[in-house]
Amino acid sequence: MAEQGVASVWRRIKAIYTIQGNMCKTCGSYYFPPRPVCPECRRKGKLELYTFKGLGTIYSYTVVRQAPEDFKRQMPYVIAQVELDEGTRLTAQIVNVDIENVEIGMRVRACFRKIKEFGQGGIIAYGYKFEPTMKVTGHKEKSSPKQKEP
Repeated sequence: MAEQGVASVWRRIKAIYTIQGNMCKTCGSYYFPPRPVCPECRRKGKLELYTFKGLGTIYSYTVVRQAPEDFKRQMPYVIAQVELDEGTRLTAQIVNVDIENVEIGMRVRACFRKIKEFGQGGIIAYGYKFEPTMKVTGHKEKSSPKQKEP
């Protein structure tokens, strides 16, 4: 039984350490998370697995000041809707930046960090979070309208 559990983790390792979704070859739309059918084309769509580049901009965000028990050590922290360069949006924590410096339109890139730990000294769950891009990384700046947090 334990071997099946470990084997299934290793089969999914690429999906754990990358942001994978779909790209429809018929209409050119991108989707995250992966879907069995293209919402635009329905059954005519030809979906392929797609690995997102992990670059985008903050579309909207909020500062979490009251968190569930597992995340209390991280308070306060920023949760944002990130619009990836491919056009799809996803929700993620913004890290490696002071919360006062987070703003709509900020360029960010995916990074993989610890999400939570199960039990004392238990299994550590990793996943994607986003951090600001730096000019030294060579990522192209993408202009987007600057808006204020509501």
